[in-house]
Amino acid sequence: MDKIPTVKDVAVEAGVSVGTVSRVLAGEAAVKQALRDKVNDAISTLGYRPNVMARALRTSKTDVIGLIVPDITNPFFGQMAASAEIAASEHKHSLMLGSSHNDHAAERSHMLAFLDRSVRGIIVVAASDSPAVRLKSSVPIISLDRRFGSYPLVSTNHAQAAALVADHLFELGHRRIAYISGPVDTEAGRARRDGFVKRIKALGDTVDLEIFYGKFDYESGEAVARMLLSRPTGQRPTAIAAASDQQAIGALRAARDLGIDIPRELSVTGFDDIHLANLVVPRLTTVHQPTDELARRAVELLFEAKPDPGDEAMSATLVVRGSTGPPAHNHT
Repeated sequence: MDKIPTVKDVAVEAGVSVGTVSRVLAGEAAVKQALRDKVNDAISTLGYRPNVMARALRTSKTDVIGLIVPDITNPFFGQMAASAEIAASEHKHSLMLGSSHNDHAAERSHMLAFLDRSVRGIIVVAASDSPAVRLKSSVPIISLDRRFGSYPLVSTNHAQAAALVADHLFELGHRRIAYISGPVDTEAGRARRDGFVKRIKALGDTVDLEIFYGKFDYESGEAVARMLLSRPTGQRPTAIAAASDQQAIGALRAARDLGIDIPRELSVTGFDDIHLANLVVPRLTTVHQPTDELARRAVELLFEAKPDPGDEAMSATLVVRGSTGPPAHNHT
């Protein structure tokens, strides 16, 4: 069996000291470029790979960031994970991903596994509301999109974003509106619902608003929409606002199955702006969350390692596409 190359072998190959090789591996900017090139060439020639576990024993941490999401099959969390991975790589770190499947026990299991592996930091998109836990660890932990325990949260201003949808539908002339809320056991679900309802009420008492509840998935949106759209024409809503794009796409499916034209007979809005929102027909009017910026900021906070960072909320924008228009009685 071939001998596994060591730092000393790299130093001999490059004609430099072991200390210089160590500084290059650590990414120290003070190392001259000529020496850095020699070391990197030697690493490439020998096929040297750092012993990550040995480094972890010396430093009590690895070049790894842990990310826990509640549902990796949800495209929104997939996009968020991709952004976090890119941000981590820019810091010369890898991303280790775990999906809790919306289960608190699995979420805690992932947390403990990450801590056992001496990760640099952990980002958690919580399964749902959880007790105000604080783990006994020096590893920085940041909540992303949904709050985990009492850890600081980086998120969109969900209430403000939902109000943008309310304004849009009201300005189009919709007065019979159904809102499909996300789970009430998530801070994001409640904030979106409350932001939408508060804004609709502020616009006047002319809106007949119905609120329904479901998960942030396709099935919930389709089930609620199918029930609503099975009513006689004069009794069904002219607009459905959904708390997620998955719900909204489920509603689009129900409308298509029932032969209801969108947006002439029904307007539908979503929330998140997943890639699929711009591919479905008609393309979905939705709230664009700054997914990349959110994930990057969460990663940055891990490296800033502030003793007690506060919550940070980012503004969202409304992307108007083909799934919304004036209600049928407003068409000329």
